[in-house]
Amino acid sequence: MPLLPAVLLLVLFLAGPIAYCVYYAFTDMQLTGSAVTHFVGLANFTKALHDPQFINSVVLTVVFVVGSAVIGQNTFGLALAVLMAKASKPVRQITTGVVVAAWVLPEVVAGYLMYAFFFQQGSLNAILGGLGLPRQNWLYTMPILAVCLANVWRGTAFSMMVYSAALDEVPQELVEAAMVDGAGPWQRLWRVTLPVIRRTITTNLMLITLQTLAVFGLIYTMTHGGPGNRTETLPIFMYQQAFQNSLIGYGTAIALVLLLVGAVFSAVYLRLLKLEDD
Repeated sequence: MPLLPAVLLLVLFLAGPIAYCVYYAFTDMQLTGSAVTHFVGLANFTKALHDPQFINSVVLTVVFVVGSAVIGQNTFGLALAVLMAKASKPVRQITTGVVVAAWVLPEVVAGYLMYAFFFQQGSLNAILGGLGLPRQNWLYTMPILAVCLANVWRGTAFSMMVYSAALDEVPQELVEAAMVDGAGPWQRLWRVTLPVIRRTITTNLMLITLQTLAVFGLIYTMTHGGPGNRTETLPIFMYQQAFQNSLIGYGTAIALVLLLVGAVFSAVYLRLLKLEDD
């Protein structure tokens, strides 16, 4: 009985809206136009599976998550954490401040900054021009690469902080024993440090994957999903269908698919954690 108020609040503010959204996904609800809503079963999901734009969005979402989170944020975060562990205190404080400043920025602000960096008359082309290198219209010729790099720039701080905390827990006795045995820096990292922090790596991968799946404001501010549909990830596609094309039912079905993609990634990471425990 003491937990009853908490359970009621969870049902009212969490489970209730989720259940209502699940119901919307099986209807033809529209934001404008028809005032009558019909139950259409799996029609929205069938429509999505036969929609080339939806397939394109799924592929771009996987590319964005793998490129910017699994490879970009994870690798740079680990590299920065390792380098910061050996850096002097002033260097560590300055670097940490710069990296964390990008992380605390709202997505829209970070998106405008990255747009100013990558657009045709932006900072990146000014630097390339000053070095005598050819300029590019990055947001037109390589838009998915530009948004991936923007997400790496914004989100690396989280991985860096997670790995910095994990590296502090690596027993120095193991590192010193490896040094006595003649192991170099790369061998100590590969054979000692990474095996010790492998659970942290898996947990960090799961968290940044789920964060990246939900990225909307950064991409929308930089490209609006364009040019064409070349940066139209699932959150962008869902927004366009639900609020620009007024297809609330179809947009909600896409949201459920996005939830399923996140669940698949989470299941893989949890399976890896379980295998490590066994």
